Amino acid sequence: MLSRILGASQFDQQVLNISLINICNQESYVGQEMRKSFNAWKDETDEPTQNPWLHLHQLTIYVPHPKQLYEQMTLEEGLTKGYNIEVKPIEDKSQLPYKIPEGGHFVAVMKQKGLDANFEIAATGIFVRPLAVLSLDIIVDLEKAEYQPIIVKHPIIRDYPMDWQEKLKQFINQEIKGQDLPNLVKYVDQAFNQDYRSPSWDEMNRIASRFAGI
Repeated sequence: MLSRILGASQFDQQVLNISLINICNQESYVGQEMRKSFNAWKDETDEPTQNPWLHLHQLTIYVPHPKQLYEQMTLEEGLTKGYNIEVKPIEDKSQLPYKIPEGGHFVAVMKQKGLDANFEIAATGIFVRPLAVLSLDIIVDLEKAEYQPIIVKHPIIRDYPMDWQEKLKQFINQEIKGQDLPNLVKYVDQAFNQDYRSPSWDEMNRIASRFAGI
Protein backbone atom coordinates (compact mmCIF):
# COMPACT_ATOMS: atom_id res chain seq x y z
CA MET A 1 0.00 0.00 0.00
CA LEU A 2 2.82 2.40 0.80
CA SER A 3 4.34 1.94 -2.66
CA ARG A 4 1.02 2.58 -4.44
CA ILE A 5 0.37 5.81 -2.57
CA LEU A 6 3.79 7.38 -2.19
CA GLY A 7 5.24 6.41 -5.54
CA ALA A 8 8.61 4.73 -6.10
CA SER A 9 7.92 1.64 -4.01
CA GLN A 10 11.25 0.32 -2.76
CA PHE A 11 12.89 3.74 -2.62
CA ASP A 12 10.09 5.48 -0.69
CA GLN A 13 9.88 2.63 1.79
CA GLN A 14 13.62 2.69 2.35
CA VAL A 15 13.66 6.48 2.87
CA LEU A 16 11.04 6.11 5.61
CA ASN A 17 12.90 3.18 7.15
CA ILE A 18 16.27 4.90 7.28
CA SER A 19 14.64 8.13 8.46
CA LEU A 20 13.10 6.25 11.37
CA ILE A 21 16.52 4.76 12.15
CA ASN A 22 18.03 8.24 12.36
CA ILE A 23 15.17 9.70 14.40
CA CYS A 24 15.49 6.95 17.01
CA ASN A 25 19.23 7.44 17.51
CA GLN A 26 20.09 10.42 19.73
CA GLU A 27 23.70 10.31 18.51
CA SER A 28 22.70 10.72 14.85
CA TYR A 29 22.72 14.03 12.99
CA VAL A 30 18.97 14.29 13.64
CA GLY A 31 19.41 13.67 17.36
CA GLN A 32 22.14 16.30 17.60
CA GLU A 33 20.07 18.82 15.66
CA MET A 34 17.13 18.18 17.97
CA ARG A 35 19.30 18.90 21.01
CA LYS A 36 20.69 22.11 19.47
CA SER A 37 17.33 23.48 18.36
CA PHE A 38 15.70 22.57 21.66
CA ASN A 39 18.44 24.21 23.72
CA ALA A 40 18.23 27.39 21.63
CA TRP A 41 14.45 27.49 22.04
CA LYS A 42 14.67 26.64 25.75
CA ASP A 43 17.03 29.56 26.38
CA GLU A 44 14.47 31.91 24.88
CA THR A 45 11.41 30.50 26.65
CA ASP A 46 12.78 29.27 30.03
CA GLU A 47 11.48 25.77 29.30
CA PRO A 48 12.23 23.82 32.54
CA THR A 49 12.90 20.32 31.15
CA GLN A 50 16.41 19.28 30.09
CA ASN A 51 15.21 16.39 27.94
CA PRO A 52 14.06 17.42 24.45
CA TRP A 53 12.17 14.14 24.01
CA LEU A 54 9.79 15.20 26.78
CA HIS A 55 8.79 18.28 24.78
CA LEU A 56 6.64 18.02 21.67
CA HIS A 57 8.58 18.43 18.40
CA GLN A 58 7.79 18.40 14.69
CA LEU A 59 9.85 16.01 12.59
CA THR A 60 9.68 16.74 8.86
CA ILE A 61 10.84 13.90 6.61
CA TYR A 62 11.66 14.80 3.01
CA VAL A 63 11.33 11.98 0.46
CA PRO A 64 13.37 13.09 -2.57
CA HIS A 65 13.11 11.92 -6.15
CA PRO A 66 15.27 8.77 -6.41
CA LYS A 67 17.40 10.34 -9.15
CA GLN A 68 17.85 13.71 -7.46
CA LEU A 69 21.48 14.89 -7.53
CA TYR A 70 23.34 16.98 -4.96
CA GLU A 71 26.70 18.71 -5.28
CA GLN A 72 28.67 17.58 -2.21
CA MET A 73 27.49 13.99 -1.67
CA THR A 74 25.39 11.25 -3.18
CA LEU A 75 21.69 11.03 -2.42
CA GLU A 76 22.24 7.76 -0.55
CA GLU A 77 24.94 9.29 1.66
CA GLY A 78 22.71 12.20 2.62
CA LEU A 79 19.76 9.93 3.42
CA THR A 80 21.96 7.59 5.47
CA LYS A 81 23.13 10.54 7.58
CA GLY A 82 19.57 11.83 8.02
CA TYR A 83 20.10 15.12 6.20
CA ASN A 84 16.56 14.83 4.79
CA ILE A 85 15.01 15.37 8.23
CA GLU A 86 14.24 18.67 9.93
CA VAL A 87 13.32 18.99 13.60
CA LYS A 88 11.95 21.87 15.64
CA PRO A 89 10.12 22.33 18.97
CA ILE A 90 6.39 22.97 18.71
CA GLU A 91 5.22 26.13 20.46
CA ASP A 92 1.49 26.05 19.65
CA LYS A 93 -0.06 22.60 19.99
CA SER A 94 -3.46 23.87 18.85
CA GLN A 95 -2.19 24.03 15.26
CA LEU A 96 -1.65 20.26 15.09
CA PRO A 97 -4.19 17.83 13.57
CA TYR A 98 -3.65 15.36 16.45
CA LYS A 99 -3.60 15.36 20.23
CA ILE A 100 -0.18 13.87 20.88
CA PRO A 101 0.60 12.40 24.32
CA GLU A 102 4.00 12.86 25.97
CA GLY A 103 6.41 10.42 24.35
CA GLY A 104 5.05 11.16 20.89
CA HIS A 105 6.06 13.75 18.30
CA PHE A 106 4.32 15.18 15.25
CA VAL A 107 5.57 13.97 11.86
CA ALA A 108 5.10 15.52 8.42
CA VAL A 109 6.26 13.67 5.30
CA MET A 110 7.05 15.81 2.26
CA LYS A 111 7.51 14.14 -1.14
CA GLN A 112 9.32 15.58 -4.14
CA LYS A 113 6.90 15.36 -7.06
CA GLY A 114 9.58 15.13 -9.74
CA LEU A 115 13.25 15.62 -10.51
CA ASP A 116 14.37 19.10 -9.30
CA ALA A 117 10.73 19.77 -8.33
CA ASN A 118 9.23 21.15 -5.14
CA PHE A 119 8.11 19.02 -2.19
CA GLU A 120 4.43 18.53 -1.35
CA ILE A 121 2.80 17.13 1.77
CA ALA A 122 2.37 13.36 1.46
CA ALA A 123 1.55 12.23 5.00
CA THR A 124 1.19 13.32 8.60
CA GLY A 125 1.39 11.27 11.76
CA ILE A 126 3.02 10.54 15.07
CA PHE A 127 6.45 9.23 16.01
CA VAL A 128 6.11 7.09 19.14
CA ARG A 129 9.61 7.02 20.55
CA PRO A 130 9.38 4.15 23.11
CA LEU A 131 8.03 1.77 20.45
CA ALA A 132 10.32 3.14 17.70
CA VAL A 133 7.44 3.39 15.20
CA LEU A 134 5.90 5.93 12.85
CA SER A 135 2.09 5.92 12.80
CA LEU A 136 1.25 7.76 9.57
CA ASP A 137 -1.83 8.86 7.65
CA ILE A 138 -0.80 8.77 3.99
CA ILE A 139 -2.70 11.38 1.96
CA VAL A 140 -4.59 9.64 -0.84
CA ASP A 141 -6.69 12.68 -1.87
CA LEU A 142 -6.13 15.94 -0.02
CA GLU A 143 -9.24 17.67 -1.37
CA LYS A 144 -11.51 14.76 -0.43
CA ALA A 145 -9.69 14.25 2.90
CA GLU A 146 -8.95 10.61 2.06
CA TYR A 147 -6.13 9.00 4.04
CA GLN A 148 -4.54 5.55 4.36
CA PRO A 149 -3.16 4.70 7.81
CA ILE A 150 0.13 2.77 7.93
CA ILE A 151 2.64 1.89 10.62
CA VAL A 152 6.38 1.88 9.94
CA LYS A 153 8.27 -0.36 12.36
CA HIS A 154 11.97 0.03 13.03
CA PRO A 155 13.60 -2.31 10.49
CA ILE A 156 16.38 -3.39 12.86
CA ILE A 157 14.11 -4.42 15.75
CA ARG A 158 12.81 -7.92 15.11
CA ASP A 159 11.43 -8.80 18.55
CA TYR A 160 8.44 -6.48 18.92
CA PRO A 161 6.17 -7.90 21.64
CA MET A 162 2.97 -9.56 20.47
CA ASP A 163 0.74 -6.85 21.96
CA TRP A 164 2.67 -3.84 20.65
CA GLN A 165 -0.09 -2.79 18.24
CA GLU A 166 -2.66 -2.77 21.01
CA LYS A 167 -0.25 -0.78 23.20
CA LEU A 168 0.25 1.70 20.36
CA LYS A 169 -3.51 2.13 19.97
CA GLN A 170 -3.95 2.66 23.70
CA PHE A 171 -1.17 5.24 23.75
CA ILE A 172 -2.55 7.23 20.81
CA ASN A 173 -6.01 7.13 22.44
CA GLN A 174 -4.34 8.41 25.65
CA GLU A 175 -5.47 5.35 27.60
CA ILE A 176 -1.88 4.66 28.73
CA LYS A 177 1.19 6.86 29.10
CA GLY A 178 4.53 6.68 27.32
CA GLN A 179 6.22 5.07 30.32
CA ASP A 180 3.73 2.19 30.07
CA LEU A 181 4.99 1.27 26.59
CA PRO A 182 7.78 -1.27 26.00
CA ASN A 183 11.03 0.71 25.75
CA LEU A 184 12.24 -0.80 22.48
CA VAL A 185 14.08 2.31 21.27
CA LYS A 186 16.92 1.73 23.75
CA TYR A 187 18.22 -1.10 21.56
CA VAL A 188 18.67 1.19 18.54
CA ASP A 189 19.82 4.37 20.28
CA GLN A 190 23.56 4.80 20.80
CA ALA A 191 22.86 6.94 23.87
CA PHE A 192 21.74 3.69 25.56
CA ASN A 193 23.38 0.98 23.45
CA GLN A 194 26.96 1.92 22.60
CA ASP A 195 27.38 -1.26 20.56
CA TYR A 196 24.63 -0.26 18.17
CA ARG A 197 25.66 1.00 14.73
CA SER A 198 23.21 2.47 12.24
CA PRO A 199 23.19 0.64 8.89
CA SER A 200 24.22 2.23 5.60
CA TRP A 201 21.90 2.63 2.64
CA ASP A 202 23.33 -0.49 0.98
CA GLU A 203 22.93 -2.50 4.18
CA MET A 204 19.31 -1.38 4.36
CA ASN A 205 18.83 -2.63 0.81
CA ARG A 206 20.07 -6.06 1.86
CA ILE A 207 17.82 -6.05 4.93
CA ALA A 208 14.81 -5.09 2.80
CA SER A 209 15.52 -7.98 0.45
CA ARG A 210 15.20 -10.42 3.36
CA PHE A 211 12.31 -8.92 5.32
CA ALA A 212 9.06 -7.08 4.63
CA GLY A 213 9.62 -3.52 5.87
CA ILE A 214 6.01 -2.59 6.65
